[in-house]
Amino acid sequence: MNNLHALLLGSLQGLTEILPISSSAHLILIPRIFGWPESGLTFDVALHLGTLIAIGLYFWRDIFDLTFNFIASIGGKGLHTPGNRLPWYIIIGTVPAAIAGKKLEEPIEELFRHNPVIICTLLIAFGLLLAFADTTGPKRWKLDRINLKAAIVIGLAQCLALVPGVSRSGITITAALLLGYNREASARFSFLLSLPIVFGAALLKVGHLVKTGTPAGEGTPLLIGVATSALLGYASVALLLKLVQRHSLYPFVWYRLIVGTALLFLI
Repeated sequence: MNNLHALLLGSLQGLTEILPISSSAHLILIPRIFGWPESGLTFDVALHLGTLIAIGLYFWRDIFDLTFNFIASIGGKGLHTPGNRLPWYIIIGTVPAAIAGKKLEEPIEELFRHNPVIICTLLIAFGLLLAFADTTGPKRWKLDRINLKAAIVIGLAQCLALVPGVSRSGITITAALLLGYNREASARFSFLLSLPIVFGAALLKVGHLVKTGTPAGEGTPLLIGVATSALLGYASVALLLKLVQRHSLYPFVWYRLIVGTALLFLI
């Protein structure tokens, strides 16, 4: 992994992990098309750390509130307010993806990594599903109306993100829209729900890297990957949350359709 590849892949991760356009599809297909070498464990660490930093910095107030409300809920205040319930809904929504990731991540990656046609097809298909949800979802409710049923359904939907081409943010936003939440609530809950998953993935990758050590010459690409992924990830969060306040999600739908079709032809 050289510095240029680290810069490009870090930028790609920062943009595609946050936006509903599937980071795994881009990180599998783009290097394949250009004949780049496999990124390896070191760069996987960089990508996950960068995403974690981006989401953590943008939502630091939310993280503080979630932590405070969680402590309050177990300290005697109970679950009487939306704020006290939200941390528990995030924990409950995280459980299905955590179990699925532990059991299925490796076999799914082996199955789909070498099937670019399927990845492109899923990029298109779940783009159309996002368009359907954005068009037909009633968009009545804000974040304070998140309930147990919604947390479970959105959490189960998040399991599908293990499959390249689906998009974690895309499928969770889609599920929330179909359940009746507005675009901003859907996007915000999607990001908050991603925090435990991203943190766990980053911790796991760092643990592996500590055991194996950083290969010679990989230190600089690692730092470049973390920095670019974090910087563009932060910008992507801000862009998406600002966009959903005033506009539809169709720019991402069209992007998925155009890129998925173009990559099918290239492949």
